[in-house]
Amino acid sequence: MSGASPRLSPALNVVVSAVRKAGRRLLRDFGEVEQLQVQSKAPGDFVSEADMRAERTLREDLSRARPGFAFLMEESGASGDKDWEWRWVVDPLDGTTNFLHGIPHWAISVGIEKRTGEGKSEVVAGVIYNPAADELFWAEKGMGAFLNDRRLRVSGRRDMTQALFATGIPFAAVPRKGEFVQTLARLMPQVSGIRRFGSAALDLAWLAAGRYDGFWELGLNKWDIAAGLVIVREAGGYASSPDGGDAYAEGNVVAANPHLHPRLREAVSEGIAAVAARRPEGA
Repeated sequence: MSGASPRLSPALNVVVSAVRKAGRRLLRDFGEVEQLQVQSKAPGDFVSEADMRAERTLREDLSRARPGFAFLMEESGASGDKDWEWRWVVDPLDGTTNFLHGIPHWAISVGIEKRTGEGKSEVVAGVIYNPAADELFWAEKGMGAFLNDRRLRVSGRRDMTQALFATGIPFAAVPRKGEFVQTLARLMPQVSGIRRFGSAALDLAWLAAGRYDGFWELGLNKWDIAAGLVIVREAGGYASSPDGGDAYAEGNVVAANPHLHPRLREAVSEGIAAVAARRPEGA
């Protein structure tokens, strides 16, 4: 997308400008990471610094444009007025492991969260930008979802045997491995395929674009999903927790087109229940 789209609100114009600026720097850093890989040097510290630089760029640009907004950022946490009305929810580099290995599948994610009263809030707009592909996904509540200037709609598939789902696989010390295995065992015999590409933000964006038919993952952070949830919903998809609750508040996400969402929710809920049934009482 060249320039700002006329559909963008002033707040989203601010976000698009900020993520493009941060994206240009990350692309330069990404080229350096690829060279570090070739030279067999450990690039972990370099990637961490690239992440922090991107976050600083985003904070500076967003603060300058909207000084009254609070922040929730992956690296530096929550900041700003504790009684905030508006908040930026930022992941400066979602898909860090891909970035670290020279895989061009990573993104910057920024959601705009509005407090609605009584301790509640909702994400009303979001941007997910993949600099390596120059794909910018964005949405505002009630205005639809877009990829660059093209309107997005979730897929219309109804048959599980034709469905392609995405997920995140728990690794290392990350909990919920049992629930993942149980859910996978239920879904694999039913579906066309399951993918794990390593960026929850892009998984949700690709679901909105109809590339996937559904997505599930447990134990996510707000910055992983803030922008993606609003983009999916504005593209006509459903997104909830496995029990039908608030995915954003719980961090447990089941998202899909309207036809397959109930089936995917059922499989994830059964996977969770199967593990719970095996736990000793009181554990």
